[in-house]
Amino acid sequence: MTKINGCLKCVFIFFNVLYAVLGCVLIYGVIKATILSAQLSAFGTPGLGWGWVFAIGMLGVSCLGIYAAASEKTLFLKIFAGFMGVGMVIMLIFGIVVVVQRNKVKEVFDMATRESVQPYLESEELRTMLIELQGAAQCCGISGASDWGDNIPQSCECNKQYGYTLLSAPCKDKPLGTSGPNKIWGQSCKDFIFSYLELAFKIFMGFCFGFAVTALLGLLITLLMIHQVNRHDGMGGPTIAMKGY
Repeated sequence: MTKINGCLKCVFIFFNVLYAVLGCVLIYGVIKATILSAQLSAFGTPGLGWGWVFAIGMLGVSCLGIYAAASEKTLFLKIFAGFMGVGMVIMLIFGIVVVVQRNKVKEVFDMATRESVQPYLESEELRTMLIELQGAAQCCGISGASDWGDNIPQSCECNKQYGYTLLSAPCKDKPLGTSGPNKIWGQSCKDFIFSYLELAFKIFMGFCFGFAVTALLGLLITLLMIHQVNRHDGMGGPTIAMKGY
């Protein structure tokens, strides 16, 4: 006779198996990202130490949850519950940090000026990326056409026969004293760039808060299983023999 409700145990083990598989997928992804990061190390790519910790931690905790439920041992269930509590707090903190960083990035983009953009445009790679982006996104410069100084690239040319945008991109005359196309896109690229950054922020926020809710549910289910095991052990204790008269 099992100590834990059979349906509850099966659901618990099933979801831990899913997260163990996800942990393996994340480990594979971190390996691929590490190889790519090593190739691009000259550009100062960030380290992936936290990625390794998260992926291996997810796999390890999931395996612990599977063993704890299968063995029905209170000690391992309590350890798993502790990991769920700590994981929930960490995911909430990460989610709040992402929200704060998102607001800071938006503030930086909203206050972008030619002077603040110039250091980034000194990089040939970023200049090339921005030139390619302008034609597709129907925009010119990060903060505006003034980012290019006196030489506006041809990709800023406003030609509504080509390209696609959800909104009607305005055209305007090029600034006086500059070379380049006569008609240029009137909107800057900062809103377009931030829209993609915001999408990434939203995905990561959903990831953090989603894992926090999952950890909370895992914690509650684990506490319920601990209660069932303790109740079963209490009922199965030594019995007192009754004297017959």
